Amino acid sequence: MSRIQSIATSRSCLALDNLRAVVILVVLAFHSMLAYIAWIPPRTSGFNDPPFDWRIFPIVDSHRWFGFDLFCAWQDVYLMSLMFFLSGLFVWSSLERKQSWGFVRDRLSRLGLPFVFGVAVLIPLALYPVYLATTADPSVADYVHRYLALPFLPNGQLWFIWQLLALNFVAAGVHRFWPNALKALGRWSVTAGRRPGLYFAVLLAASAAAYVPLAVVFTQWAWTNSGPFALQWCRPLLYAVYFFAGIGIGTGGIDAGLIAADGALARRWKSWLVVAMVTDIAWMGVTWLTLDGKAPVAIDAAAALCFVVACASGCFCLIAASLRFARPSSILASFSANAYSLYLVHYVFVTWLQYALLGFTLPAVVKAAIVFGGTMIFSWITIMTAQRVPFSARLIAAPPRTAGLQA
Repeated sequence: MSRIQSIATSRSCLALDNLRAVVILVVLAFHSMLAYIAWIPPRTSGFNDPPFDWRIFPIVDSHRWFGFDLFCAWQDVYLMSLMFFLSGLFVWSSLERKQSWGFVRDRLSRLGLPFVFGVAVLIPLALYPVYLATTADPSVADYVHRYLALPFLPNGQLWFIWQLLALNFVAAGVHRFWPNALKALGRWSVTAGRRPGLYFAVLLAASAAAYVPLAVVFTQWAWTNSGPFALQWCRPLLYAVYFFAGIGIGTGGIDAGLIAADGALARRWKSWLVVAMVTDIAWMGVTWLTLDGKAPVAIDAAAALCFVVACASGCFCLIAASLRFARPSSILASFSANAYSLYLVHYVFVTWLQYALLGFTLPAVVKAAIVFGGTMIFSWITIMTAQRVPFSARLIAAPPRTAGLQA
């Protein structure tokens, strides 16, 4: 490998590491702001009453700021798809190294075990403040009774983990029975990745086919819970598209196509920023027409299509900016290495801090900043402590090298 190739490869990896750190920080910020979004309607139902709207907005504060609406709306469009994309980037190398059954065992340990622990321990801890905020005479015993009486097991942020695990199983099956399929996807990804416009168009077509019909039938917002598995009806196939897009790029080589450090995507990061802003505004504008539930099917379909375009644009924007500004940073490197652990544990501290601030007369911006800062500090202390205990390290602590919130 030439020196130039080595530099390009290292810059691509550095950009991905930095992007993983930025993504987890955005996740923490997103959840920290949810209690202070302006358009949340006042809560009228209790902890055990349908439609269980606390699943989306656990704590609702009377202090709001519309700026959080704009920020959270944009993140909701692209953030989770980007996380699935990042999670797919290093699947191929792991499959080749561990083979299908070894890969499945590793993922069960890496994703399945933390999911079970999270649903059984972390989420009940995170939702206790929700119960306190909606119950006149709270007690631990009553909370346990009410929690077990729910017709589902709440997932909180852990829905991402089980859906990611399911997609990893699909990838392992493809590798086991159709190994050339992933190699072909990798070859196409390298070729198309050198032309970001072409790759973007194909990604849009696949995303539209995966998302728009489901969004029209189920709306863009509907969730379901079946036992311990939460699912947003319109998005599983969309996430699969981005996950396998990541696998394709990882199979072809991250420095050879779309996310090459010196590629066309990195050079045109300003253009992708403009596209992301314009398409996000377009999505918000069209979606506003559908919020009353009475819009014609054509408007619903247009809103879903705008979502697909804004999602892809947002992902391309963040990836391009990360490639363009890839610089070594010990702080980002630390967040990147512990991104998975932070994702697992942060929700507990977000809800407790938001609940603790309910009685204070402070601007929403100040409250959100306190929740964000406190969540980072307490989450960091938790994972650093957990890493010193072998058993707890297996439950919530990240290994030295992770990729896209998983290793």
